[in-house]
Amino acid sequence: MPALSRRRFLQTTATCALATLLPPRQARANPLGLPLGLQLYSVREQLEADYAGTLRQLGALGYREVEAAGFNGHAPVEVKALMEAAGLRCVSAHYPASQLQPNLPAILQFHKDLGTAPFIICSSPGFRHPPSGKAQAAELTLDDWKWNAEQFNQWGKQVKDAGFQFGYHNHTREFVPQNGIVPYDQLLQNTDPKLVIMEMDCGWVTVGGGSPEHYLRNYADRIKMLHVKDFAAAPGRISASNPPPAAELGRGTANYREIFAAVKPGAIEHIFVEQEAYPDLPWVEALRADAEYLQKMRA
Repeated sequence: MPALSRRRFLQTTATCALATLLPPRQARANPLGLPLGLQLYSVREQLEADYAGTLRQLGALGYREVEAAGFNGHAPVEVKALMEAAGLRCVSAHYPASQLQPNLPAILQFHKDLGTAPFIICSSPGFRHPPSGKAQAAELTLDDWKWNAEQFNQWGKQVKDAGFQFGYHNHTREFVPQNGIVPYDQLLQNTDPKLVIMEMDCGWVTVGGGSPEHYLRNYADRIKMLHVKDFAAAPGRISASNPPPAAELGRGTANYREIFAAVKPGAIEHIFVEQEAYPDLPWVEALRADAEYLQKMRA
């Protein structure tokens, strides 16, 4: 066996063995007292290689709720069966604006058939007048953000009429002021609270220069779900396109003790770990560390 292939074989075998030997868990995300959740973008490559097996490993780690970032071509009945077999429940799913615009009716039907995912979340905004070519890297203007708020209200009405809840997930650019206006504030002011909730990604807020504590204290009625991720210190790397290196929860720069202390009791409905890369540990060990951090923490 070639050295590289043998190394990958040994790494895979060790990872599977680790998941099998993990001790029983309470599967609660303390201090919020919620089921332990994971955004499946964290294991996008693993799901592509082995959808059912990866879900089983997540269940063994103690995760109980998941948020999808695509369904890898599986039909709703397959997704539901595989989730149940792994001890998981899909409660939410991400879609970029570019998918929601032409495909919302089909997305709503998929969620109706799935039957377990009441939240439909826009994971990235769109441009009012889409740029072309190299201009795709252009920043959204305040006019773009206002237009996105209008789109979110329209989609939110359609989603609500279908029996679901629409929301928006932030990255970093929402917190970079333009002419003294913070785009995230503009989204909050121009979206209907009955139609659009916020899923706050605490890690990206911090990297973008915002304060999760400020928004959790002042907009408790708008923020219904949390993403929790951590980053190592890396001066100058402050955007989603040039982020700091990922770190396991509690091993980076985010102060989750203060963030969780700012949460109004009962305001958050779901909490999802999201780790987008694994620079230090194999993915199973990293997600195990994230789970243990949340389970042990007390505000």
